[in-house]
Amino acid sequence: MSTTPTRTPTPTAARLPLAALLALATAVFVTSLTETLPAGVLPGMSADLGVGEPAAGQAVTVYAAGTALTAIPLAAATAAWPRKRLLLTAMTGFAAANTVTALSGSYPLTMAARFLAGVAAGLAWALLAGYARALAPAGLRGKAVAVAMTGVPVALALGVPAGTFIGGALGWRAAFALMTAVTAALLGWIALLVPDRPGRDARDAGGRAPMATALTVPGVVPVLFVTLLFVLAHTVLYAYITAFLDRAGLGGSAGAVLLVFGGASLLGVWATGAWIDRRPRALAVASVLLVGCAAAGLAARADLPALVYAAAALWGLGWGGVPTLLQTAAAEAGGDRADAAQAMLVTLWNAAMAGGGIAGGVLLDRLGATALAWSVPVLLVPVLAVVAGARSHGFPAARTRS
Repeated sequence: MSTTPTRTPTPTAARLPLAALLALATAVFVTSLTETLPAGVLPGMSADLGVGEPAAGQAVTVYAAGTALTAIPLAAATAAWPRKRLLLTAMTGFAAANTVTALSGSYPLTMAARFLAGVAAGLAWALLAGYARALAPAGLRGKAVAVAMTGVPVALALGVPAGTFIGGALGWRAAFALMTAVTAALLGWIALLVPDRPGRDARDAGGRAPMATALTVPGVVPVLFVTLLFVLAHTVLYAYITAFLDRAGLGGSAGAVLLVFGGASLLGVWATGAWIDRRPRALAVASVLLVGCAAAGLAARADLPALVYAAAALWGLGWGGVPTLLQTAAAEAGGDRADAAQAMLVTLWNAAMAGGGIAGGVLLDRLGATALAWSVPVLLVPVLAVVAGARSHGFPAARTRS
């Protein structure tokens, strides 16, 4: 009698929950585009609201202020909330804020709506990276954060130009109304396809607040320091890139330069996703060096179009993966206090953006456009030193697949 040998079933390979992660990426896209959209529709917005363009431009500043001022207290207050409920609440806030912005004819009301959008952004950004990690199997959590963070370069490369085109063709209100429609569809996507995950206890066993305990965890402070200076360095130049190119005689090329930057950023996200679970430290060093070298090239010869485009590509390649790198570093370093660490990261990120806008304006006015570019490698020197020093915690050579 013959017997058929039985086969031992092989375990199913771990896979990323792409439907859920792409929903988180869309949430990142909505928050990123909502923040920067006023810059693309500024003339029409200022005319309809009866204010000058500088006043209308404060729609971006107010948004960043809403995020910076509320991310930490809201993260602490909602620490125990289930993650899905919290994300749905944040996205509902976006839908409401963009609807009011699209309909408002009052400057104060529009600014209030923008502040609400910033509050919703702080709530969302403090949980998105941790949520993405919680949805992924062990060993793929860095890739999960990379997928979720693709919303940032997509918004920069495609979303802002598209929003600007819609604003020019149909009016600035239509651009914000479209954001409401996208957010409404996203709410259904999240409700149907994103699994829930529990929140965390608001305080530790000793009764201490999570922010205080997170700062004592090795690696958290270096990651926050790097976040502050790296984002500041980037924003000083990026916020005034059109003025920089105009002073170099390439003002008409700003759109093309930013498109190259955005496309290279997508490549940077891909590279980060491929290597972040194995070589996080090497990625961090490479990002700092690429951005620093790109800015130095712009400072040295911004009059050469070929060099400007090459520098934009290096800059985008280096910067594209930075949100993923820093969010993942904060989550890994924070451990049980990852949500608190990420809330502080979001606050410092937005503070650095606001500070970069102010500092860049001062440099441009007093020292000229070249000073904008030279400031970037100067600010990145201590960033590189901290990344190099945080060998055991913060930016390790490799991460355990846990």
